Formats: sequence, C-alpha cells, structure tokens
Amino acid sequence: MKNEERDLRGRTKVFSRRIIRLHSSLPRETVAQVLGKQVLRSGTSIGANYREACRARSKAEFISKTGDCLKEADETLYWLDLMQEEKIVSQRKLSALLDEADQLVAILVASLNTSRGN
Repeated sequence: MKNEERDLRGRTKVFSRRIIRLHSSLPRETVAQVLGKQVLRSGTSIGANYREACRARSKAEFISKTGDCLKEADETLYWLDLMQEEKIVSQRKLSALLDEADQLVAILVASLNTSRGN
C-alpha cells in the first residue's frame, strides 16, 4: 500500500473519531439528535468506504468506492454547515471539523481526477 493511501486511511479514521465525539457532545434536543445522526452516519462512512477503495480489485472499483467517499464527505459538510447555521454547535467548535471535511473533499476529488486521467 502506498504511503498516501495509508495516510488517508489514518486521517479518515481520526476524522471519524472526531465526528463520534461531536455526536456524543450534542444537546439532547430532537433537531440536534436528528442532524447528529446524519453527520455521524456520513462522517464515519468516509473512512469505511476508503478502506474498501484501498482493497479494490480494479481501477473501476477504486473509482466507484472513492466516489462513494467523496459523496459522504460532501454530505458531511452539508450536515456540519446546517448544524452551524442552526446554532446547534458553535462555529468555533465546528471550524476545525469543517476545514478537515473540506480538505478531505479536495483530496478525494484530486484522487478521482488522477485515477480517471483528468
């Protein structure tokens, strides 16, 4: 496995753990819990899908699984933005997570473009 793949596997796992801690700290209000479950699902799926991409049996399968990672990362950004806009979590607390999710999106887009030969 290439170093970049190993690094991204670790990075997505750390991101998942941060999302889990965010979810655990959310208020028990209904809206916070509903949005929290959404971000928990999408935010932890990035790393799981990337692990699958690293075990892909073909270039097409790698591209497909990496596309799934990108979809989940972008969805996570959406839920985090919504939590911030609805003031469920302060901007100060979310800024690092938003930045990391944005960076993951950029890395995944670059990986897909390279894999596709764009």
